[in-house]
Amino acid sequence: MSATRLPGTPRLLRALNDRAALELLLEQGPLTRARIGELTGLSKVTASQLVERLEERGLVTRVGEQAGGRGPNAQLYAVRPGSAYVVGVDVGAERVVAACADITGAVVGRVEQSTKDTDDPVGVVHNAVVQAASSAGAELSSVRRIVLGTPGLVDPGTGDITFAFNLPRWHSGLLAALREDLHTPVVFENDVNLAAVAEAQSGAAQGTADFVLVWLDAGVGLAIMLGGRLHHGSSGAAGEIGYLPVPGVPIPRDVSKRAKPAFQQLAGADAVRAVAAEHGFAADGAADAVRAAIAAGTAGGPMLDELARRLALGVASTCVVLDPPLVVLAGEVGQAGGAALAERVQHEVAAITLVRPRVVSTGLTEEPILRGALRTALDAVRDEVFGSTVG
Repeated sequence: MSATRLPGTPRLLRALNDRAALELLLEQGPLTRARIGELTGLSKVTASQLVERLEERGLVTRVGEQAGGRGPNAQLYAVRPGSAYVVGVDVGAERVVAACADITGAVVGRVEQSTKDTDDPVGVVHNAVVQAASSAGAELSSVRRIVLGTPGLVDPGTGDITFAFNLPRWHSGLLAALREDLHTPVVFENDVNLAAVAEAQSGAAQGTADFVLVWLDAGVGLAIMLGGRLHHGSSGAAGEIGYLPVPGVPIPRDVSKRAKPAFQQLAGADAVRAVAAEHGFAADGAADAVRAAIAAGTAGGPMLDELARRLALGVASTCVVLDPPLVVLAGEVGQAGGAALAERVQHEVAAITLVRPRVVSTGLTEEPILRGALRTALDAVRDEVFGSTVG
């Protein structure tokens, strides 16, 4: 009985080899054809054909020569940065920040705009995206994907915003309006989820497939990463830890009427400032209050202990369900607390539950939501561009 030949197998192999070569060029480039062959295990002839194919499709370009050895110098190749662009957008209650990156991940354009005096979210995003692309010297038509990080719920089925506490003008139907306006794929993602993506890429969660990120800022939030993938829940509400019922504060019966949720009352920025003031560390911002307590040394210990006890109620409730090996404290307060706060939370969680996750402060200092938006966009666009190299 003769073996059945799978249709398209040579084409599939070429596509896989192309993708492997492009990933190598992103990680280690520039490289010569011979070096690409060595690293991928391909013959010199096959590697040369591969490079020619990618060069013809505008995905790689010659960037110089490697001197040394006998004969002519070998050409060096790299991924062509302008083969595609993405835009990431961090949407806040008072400002929108947009950044444009080329396909190598280099950020080549950035713009920041106020949202205080406008009730037109489509116009705000349009202007931010266009200006970010323009500052990068990129045509809008070459922007392959736009990822917006937004507070609140994003419906996993439709991809639209269903609830954003701090952005009342952001509503269902906005996604379709933006796609029609920009003529580009547009994706919404919860802002805390994007911070976790950035943490996994280049922060404290590198190399960890399962972890949770607790966002401590004006509000409190949670991102859940399982098996290297974000967990959104059936309605997109997974991680809305601010609504966790906890002892010690009133539990509102109708959160749709903008009543402050229970855990938010206990551990949000207003609560952090109040705890700090009770211990003699008054400050305008919650993060400033935490930094003042840390700077005070042993005198600031009681304030940090109380904050850790409060945070541990939310962290412990999460961890006894998910049992992650790692918890990352992020946001302005999580970053300000550093190891001093993280170690206290770790100790308190271990004291009140059966699980003992490692608790650490964020490894990122600048714009994690924006970084996560760019990474999410880049991953999708690289799949599209690198996965379609064979005609």
